[in-house]
Formats: sequence, C-alpha cells, structure tokens
Amino acid sequence: ASCVTSFFLFDHRHSRERTVEKMSSHKTFRIKRFLAKKQKQNRPIPQWIRMKTGNKIRYNSKRRHWRRTKLGL
Repeated sequence: ASCVTSFFLFDHRHSRERTVEKMSSHKTFRIKRFLAKKQKQNRPIPQWIRMKTGNKIRYNSKRRHWRRTKLGL
C-alpha cells in the first residue's frame, strides 16, 4: 500500500490570515514625511554602482514589497 500525499497540503500563502491595516486619507505631516522617505528608499540600485563595485553589489537587499512587508504604522 503506497501512501501518496500532496506536497501542497499546507500551503502557507493561502492559509495565512492577513490583518487589514487601514491608512487614513487625512495624514499628519510626520506620517506623510515618513511614507515619502520609505518610498524614496524603496528603489533598485543605480547601474553605475554595479560597475563601480565590480558586480559585487547586484541588488538592493532592503527592497520592500507593499504586500509582503508592512511598515508597522
């Protein structure tokens, strides 16, 4: 008797409960400035840095995806 189990029995992508974080439409200046800084930080590295470092630094390791990693506001 062979036991065949599915590899995707416990798929974490669909079973995780997401907390819905609301953002108010009227933001304070401090919150808006914080979000603007995070938006500016969230970009790929320039190509000249890859050339300068001899391709040692290939990507920005601190990139953030809006759905995967939240800012914690």
